[in-house]
Amino acid sequence: MTAMPDPSLVQILEALLFAAPDPLSLETLKEASGAESAKAVRTALSQIEAACDAEKRPVLLQEVAGGFRLVTRPEYAPWVGRLAKGRPGRLTSAALETLAIIAYKQPVSRAEIEAVRGVAAGPILQTLLERDLIRVSGKSEALGHPLLYSTTKQFLEVFGLSALHDLPNVREFSTFAAVTDAPQAISPSKPVEPAPSGAS
Repeated sequence: MTAMPDPSLVQILEALLFAAPDPLSLETLKEASGAESAKAVRTALSQIEAACDAEKRPVLLQEVAGGFRLVTRPEYAPWVGRLAKGRPGRLTSAALETLAIIAYKQPVSRAEIEAVRGVAAGPILQTLLERDLIRVSGKSEALGHPLLYSTTKQFLEVFGLSALHDLPNVREFSTFAAVTDAPQAISPSKPVEPAPSGAS
């Protein structure tokens, strides 16, 4: 029986990205693959990205939330979405508005959110906390020391952002968040879930 040749760094990285439930940092990829340097990993990642495009694969490489992941292309969203049956629904417009306020004004208190929206925010904040899109990031120095809310790493992952500075401008946010065919992460250890086009 002919022995299989040792896999290349590109093949190893692609296997790691496919198997990981969350984005993998450059350092994690370097350590897990045994690569000589972060530069070598970067070069191999560029080759994976180029191969996905050249071969018209249904997946692409995405840099998000300080790491890398494989995601399905937007045009496959109708089929990928079928795997999400029984998962939480889309965020409501009210939840998206609240999330946008938090994203652009963080850290921000419930009172500040309610002042902008003009309505109570309690139930929506609870929904966003349960979805791990926001977190309690501290307490205000204001009277009563109200809780302050900020977005999470999960927020970056869900919306395909490397960092908060990649956010679209405020006017574009609703359109950005409502896109239903955003690239989807693929992982054998997690069900594939369509990007929240607005779900709560």
